[in-house]
Amino acid sequence: MSNREFTDDYIKGLLRDHFKAEVAQQPAAKHPWDWLKTRLESPPIRTGFVGFLNRIPKPLVAGLAVFAVLVGATMWTSLFTARSMSHLDFRPESAFVPAGRPGFTGHPGVSGAPGPPGSPAVLAAPTPLAWRATAAGSASQSDTKSQQEDNATFAIADRGQLSSAHATPPDSPPPAQSESTQEDEELADAVSASDPGASSVATPVPIVRVENQVAPAPPPSATTFKDYEHSRFASTQVDKVSTFSLDTDRTSFQLALNWARAGYMVEPDSVRAEEWINSFNYDYDPPAHRDSFGITADVFRHPLDSDMHMVRLGFQAPDLHDDTPLNVTLVLDASGSMAEGNRVAIAREAADSIRRSLSSRDRIGIVQFTTDVIHDLTVEHTTPDHRAVSRSIDRLVPNKSTNVQAGLDLGVRLADRARRQRPDAHNYIILMSDGVANVNATDPFAILESAHDADASNPLRLITIGVGIENYNDYLLEQLAQHGNGWYRYLSDVNQARATFSRDNWLALSVPFADQTRAQVTWGDNVVEYWRMIGYENRVTPDESFTEDRKEFAEIPMGAATTVFFEVQLKDAVLRGRSNVADLGDVHLRWVTPMTGLTNRQAAAITSQFDRELGTTGDPLLEFGAIVALASDRYGSLPYVDGSLPYVDAGASSEIRHDLQVLSDRLQSLNPQLGHLDSYQDFAFLLDRMMTALPTGTRSNNGYSR
Repeated sequence: MSNREFTDDYIKGLLRDHFKAEVAQQPAAKHPWDWLKTRLESPPIRTGFVGFLNRIPKPLVAGLAVFAVLVGATMWTSLFTARSMSHLDFRPESAFVPAGRPGFTGHPGVSGAPGPPGSPAVLAAPTPLAWRATAAGSASQSDTKSQQEDNATFAIADRGQLSSAHATPPDSPPPAQSESTQEDEELADAVSASDPGASSVATPVPIVRVENQVAPAPPPSATTFKDYEHSRFASTQVDKVSTFSLDTDRTSFQLALNWARAGYMVEPDSVRAEEWINSFNYDYDPPAHRDSFGITADVFRHPLDSDMHMVRLGFQAPDLHDDTPLNVTLVLDASGSMAEGNRVAIAREAADSIRRSLSSRDRIGIVQFTTDVIHDLTVEHTTPDHRAVSRSIDRLVPNKSTNVQAGLDLGVRLADRARRQRPDAHNYIILMSDGVANVNATDPFAILESAHDADASNPLRLITIGVGIENYNDYLLEQLAQHGNGWYRYLSDVNQARATFSRDNWLALSVPFADQTRAQVTWGDNVVEYWRMIGYENRVTPDESFTEDRKEFAEIPMGAATTVFFEVQLKDAVLRGRSNVADLGDVHLRWVTPMTGLTNRQAAAITSQFDRELGTTGDPLLEFGAIVALASDRYGSLPYVDGSLPYVDAGASSEIRHDLQVLSDRLQSLNPQLGHLDSYQDFAFLLDRMMTALPTGTRSNNGYSR
């Protein structure tokens, strides 16, 4: 349309609608278009306070604003520093919690394992138990309430940002940091673990609260885990027998801890509850006899369900001296994926630590592989101080693809040759890799079939050592170790590699007490109505296999312990009875003595007082273990799709977050007894990270069916 088609009155009406009240106050122009041009070119002069502000020179306004910001920032920094310093705890120096300390596994491969003499003090990087993800609008709280909570509750100090060479994964992107990260890192130099000679009860570490924590990032890409379906409750009227292999692995916990420190959330499929449980030392009594296990049984009320109970079974192997020589075959991944981060440096340090830990009576051989075996760097078994061994380790560099099958095939051939030459030695093949096999066989069972060991009387024990975060195959490494008569560990940095394979730790791990170790629990159907084992999903075996000697049953090193938790519901008649002691059933063990091939048997009754409440048992490690078991079990049961949030079932994840909150509160109550242990701090940090990844909501039900 042309402008001539609009009347003056029509245009004036449109302008009034647009400018509303302002239009009515303007004097009428000779023509509406002239009036509009005047209105745009000469905006009205505002009056009142707004007009006063408009007349102030803009440079003066900017200067005043900058001055106000500087004054406010100075006041805020002073207040924050004063409050933070009042909560920080500076403690005596120590490299790690020593092996054998209550509350921590004495064997290496876990954060806090003992480091070599003279190693620098390193502290794990936990965050406070009070750390919770909150919406921006709900983060503020009154100072009075915060101070009351601080005074009433003790937990670990906020050292989530106090990363060190030990706490920061070498091949992960740096996590998002708060404005106070630099200051915290400087303070971290003065903070370390408690004195090794301290008693089991120490001064608790107070809370430092951190608001508006960012939720962890989705798990790293290209990681492979096996989703083992969680067990359900079984009725003793239908099935009263539980048969399973024992387990001493703890990689699942270490991997989760490394992820959390790198700012990632923990993928539920990566959680194997038994490996979290067995990461910690519960200070069991030693066995009464040198040729048997010490068996501990405890029954107590369920901390999440007052109608149920929990049963803990602990199996402690004797700690005996054994000077049997070793044949060690290192199979080192030199593929291109090992170039990521610091993987090659970790593998080199672990390999060289093993070499240095061996004596002149031991022998070591080396195989390196990429797309195929690197024959120029292959070393047949020789003394640990031979120049060829050091040369091969020093020349480990990444290139080409990953042919795990070729590396293990040659490793088995060399190990078998050394075994025949030295039949009285223990034989270990140690695979160090990120597990990303992409040439020839990539399935663990196909690889094991290719690298078959025909001699079960003196087996080749396959140990797998995982390195890396992204582009990592946990499933391959875990299954190779389980079905290769060995064990699986994860190394996050060179310090942990050095500590894990220090001479004392390596010798403890390399002396087996029992091969093919399995347990069978038979519940009394007149006492127990329902039962469920926590974890061990990939260790459960048919009941009839209990009497069979099978290679996939676990090797248990000297001095190692295995712990199993059950959830049980007792019959009403038992609960209403006059006695508070009941015989819930019995447990049987079977294993093979290394070198001799003799089969051993052991049995014990599960008889205990069943009305005990956690917190009144006098054993904080018992309650700590129950919290670890339930938290890992509940979180590991979460549905998970495509590495993203929210979870498929928001109701289930909300219920699990509620359970984790209850367990977190109980964990805080243990701080006066266990807060000085790195193991406690590491788990507390990890539990908070797990909770932050979950949505809040209303509790529905316990999430489990019978």
